[in-house]
Amino acid sequence: MTPARLPLRPAAAAAALASALLLTLTTAPTARAQAGTPVDVNGRLEVCGTKLCNQHGNPIQLRGMSTHGTQWYSQCLTGGSLDALAEDWKADVLRVSTYVQEGGYETDPARYTDLADSLIRQASERGMYVIVDWHMLDPGDPMANLDHARKFFTDIAHRNKGRDNILYEIANEPSGVSWSRIKNYAERIIPVIRSVDADAPVLVGTRAWSSFGVSEGADESEVVDNPVDASNIMYTFHFYADSHRDAYLATLSRAADRLPVFVTEFGTQNYAGEGADDFAMSQRYLDLMADKKISWVNWNFSDDHRSGAVFRTGTCAADGPWTGTASLKPAGVWIRDRVRTPDAFPAG
Repeated sequence: MTPARLPLRPAAAAAALASALLLTLTTAPTARAQAGTPVDVNGRLEVCGTKLCNQHGNPIQLRGMSTHGTQWYSQCLTGGSLDALAEDWKADVLRVSTYVQEGGYETDPARYTDLADSLIRQASERGMYVIVDWHMLDPGDPMANLDHARKFFTDIAHRNKGRDNILYEIANEPSGVSWSRIKNYAERIIPVIRSVDADAPVLVGTRAWSSFGVSEGADESEVVDNPVDASNIMYTFHFYADSHRDAYLATLSRAADRLPVFVTEFGTQNYAGEGADDFAMSQRYLDLMADKKISWVNWNFSDDHRSGAVFRTGTCAADGPWTGTASLKPAGVWIRDRVRTPDAFPAG
């Protein structure tokens, strides 16, 4: 998510909303993890070659949604909305986005660690996979938050040790730095996670807002030629279909033939997550990702005023309705339909 997509919301109000949601989540009745959920069917995931594979060693594709920043839109993440995501949308995965700056983690590490952990628990109880997104954005150098990242991932990994549904996204959208510096950061943070959770897949952000460098004039070859020295990892790619056209699509296609790739954020609008929806270009991306079994997560599961937020403004304050399409913007209707398409996971 580029800086242009930051919502306008007073810090005091944001803190109050985060506090309210944390109370709701920690006191909410335990949800049921039923047989046949994505985690029940697929178990612990592992990177095999260029694919994400299930407990049987078969390549799979996960599809789901990303939260917006929890410092702003925690009120959109309730028992009802998460039930709808798991049961009505039939999502496989929730990306929990913890911003570091922009009024996020650095302002109150304990609060935002608790909030992320609560959402991990809620999604897990509903049988979804969870991407723990360290949403570093500005500054774009992941090294700027190295100490915070060590603390956050240590705490989250310890609290969720033993879960088989966690993926760790260690740097949302690096920008303005070289691939070698991002690689160096990854090789410092991955051992922190591995010391607690030796088996969870780790997702590594790529240069130029996770575009494999395309936004800064490079391409995937720098990662192919100099991969992160770690196993069971994937590289992330982000796109916004109305802004990121054929060059981005071609990069994703080439990269996925050489590297394990997970699209942890995309939108049907422009790079700021706003403006008109380009569903035709978006479908070209989705067709490619289906063909190559590239897992994806859409931005975002909130009622932000921008067109990229799936719910109409005011839905979260009214606590829904969450199911069906009455509360959805056009992008929400479109993406819900594609998340709901049967997975056909290989079970054996």
